[in-house]
Amino acid sequence: MGAGEAVHGSFHCAGVRIDEIGPSEAVAILCGSRYGTARQTHLCNSYTLSVAMRDLSYRQLLNASDLNFADGHYVALVGRWRGGKVMTERVYGPTLMLRTIDQGRDRGLRHYLYGSDPRTVERLAAALRERYPGVEIVGVESPPFRPLTAGEEQSLFERVRAAEPDVFWVGLGTPRQDTFVDRYAERLGCTVVPVGAAFDFHSGNKRSAPALAQKLGLEWAFRFATEPVRLWRRYVFGIPVFMVGVVTDRFFRGRPDKGARPATPPAGRTEFPVNGVTPEVTAVTVDGVEFPAEVDTPLNGPDAQAEALKEAPEEAPKPLISEHPA
Repeated sequence: MGAGEAVHGSFHCAGVRIDEIGPSEAVAILCGSRYGTARQTHLCNSYTLSVAMRDLSYRQLLNASDLNFADGHYVALVGRWRGGKVMTERVYGPTLMLRTIDQGRDRGLRHYLYGSDPRTVERLAAALRERYPGVEIVGVESPPFRPLTAGEEQSLFERVRAAEPDVFWVGLGTPRQDTFVDRYAERLGCTVVPVGAAFDFHSGNKRSAPALAQKLGLEWAFRFATEPVRLWRRYVFGIPVFMVGVVTDRFFRGRPDKGARPATPPAGRTEFPVNGVTPEVTAVTVDGVEFPAEVDTPLNGPDAQAEALKEAPEEAPKPLISEHPA
């Protein structure tokens, strides 16, 4: 967390520290981002936390982050139950992205879009430029569908150094995008925000849930109905695991993960240094069922992922970079 920022209370939800920050304050925090100050952020919903319940390294990287926003309706609800007066609304990733881009125009905020596939990320950039005239999008890139090589990592750092973005938006799906944040934020030197499906929603690839469904906490039902084959395991197994995590939080509260920033009462939180790099999570197992590292793009599902990995060339294709500086 940057110098001079307010210190926030936090609470545990399924063993993960969630910061007591509402939507408007989250936008204000991101609008204060500047290149040269690295910051790790995560948006936590019930699925994110169900994965963290069963994967220690993933839980540790979330607990070691600078900011964990309550992206899920039920995560925010748990915060209210546990005394968080500001947790009246969730910090919904797609809305956080739009509001930050909108309000950041007056501050000259510079944005980098990283994720999804070439068609989607270019459509996203075009849609944002049309909706928010004057927005500074300084990088548009679709990464290869596999882990980056050392050479590709260095090339990414050089492109980001040349572009100098203040906010680096990542759309790689959970948990892959969170491990990307943990692994690269410090070397990217800016605020890195994983927003997953926001790339598909704002590019026009997919419809987001109706406002009423979101308000009632039924977004999961809408997404399940529209993508049952891809998402059935997320909800059939993830929701029960999340509920168990909420009930058993008292066990986690007394024994935080090594190196984690522990949850504290609303009065404030002591800052601790961020841990080093943790291994990238490629899959987790819940009750005997393996969950792949999901990617919210047209290249999803176990079969598509397997094919993409088999067909990946030895040398990565040159990443797609926007020719438009802003």
